[in-house]
Amino acid sequence: MKHEKTYLLSADECNQLFAKLEERYDLYAPVRIPAGGRYAQTDSILYRQIHKYEDIEYRERSTYAMKEVLTPITQTLFYFTEDEYQESKPPEKDILLFGRACDINAIKIQDQIYLKNGSDEDYFYKRIRKRVKFVLMECTQQFEGCFCCSVGANTTDMHSLAISFRKDCAYLEIRDPEFEPYFKDSKSSDYEIQFPKENELKVKYPVIDSIDLANRLKEHPMWNEFDDRCIGCGSCTVACSTCTCFETTDIVYTQNAHVGERRRTCSSCMVDGFDSMAGGHCFRQTTSEKYRYKIMHKVYGYNARFHTGPMCVGCGRCSARCPQLISYPATLNKLSKAIEEIKQEEGKTDD
Repeated sequence: MKHEKTYLLSADECNQLFAKLEERYDLYAPVRIPAGGRYAQTDSILYRQIHKYEDIEYRERSTYAMKEVLTPITQTLFYFTEDEYQESKPPEKDILLFGRACDINAIKIQDQIYLKNGSDEDYFYKRIRKRVKFVLMECTQQFEGCFCCSVGANTTDMHSLAISFRKDCAYLEIRDPEFEPYFKDSKSSDYEIQFPKENELKVKYPVIDSIDLANRLKEHPMWNEFDDRCIGCGSCTVACSTCTCFETTDIVYTQNAHVGERRRTCSSCMVDGFDSMAGGHCFRQTTSEKYRYKIMHKVYGYNARFHTGPMCVGCGRCSARCPQLISYPATLNKLSKAIEEIKQEEGKTDD
């Protein structure tokens, strides 16, 4: 799809462009929600439908990832009666989704889990995913806790357009020739959209190359501290741009017990009850076991299944959202150190 031409548009020209695009597309981007944050008088930055250049919050990282457009925290899949059901309506238009390189790479991971995880594709994910195109938002500054370069998520080729924001103007780069007609009267530019080349935060991402090593790591004492530190709230997984855990619930209407809807709701392996089975059996009893499971799945389990690297894009949201200030990068570095310890012990045994 490499077809790179760049144009310089004023804010007003961007608004005119958005109006033309909205004839075919719904536009979604990070939007600031005043006083919508965790604490009083703090804001949230969430993905919402936008109509104007001024709607987009590009100076800060969004509180939650772009996945909430494709898989909302709660979504109705279908409605039912005693003898029939009706699917919830799909989007009426195609979607243009504004996001940074790490978030776009996170959708690649979502695609694998929803569309390539076994013989059956997720129907409700696929029907919206096939209508999405991406607009890359250039990262012109570092955000606290970002380490996309450490996991190779700092570049992408999945986008149709790219945008670099300025106060009263923007540079737009076209990769998909389909969008060329929208810029026929625009001023061309030699500006080149750049990807992050280095993060201030560097993480030695753990490499677990065997099931034997994974099993040894499960018994390592590094996990014990999280019984005291982690409260199992699930904030890290809800904010995560790659996590996909959900629960399905049938909601029966009070007025008519034979009518209702089936909902899919975002869930978390960190929350009590998530892994409970009929009869009350629970696989992971302690908070440290839940935390260990989450980390090992992202580092080892996902890659063991798909062979495409870690289930992480280094966006830093998990650490930013943790009320206990638990650092995911610090955990990764501890895990790397634990791997070195185990391999050193194995080397001494071999001698």
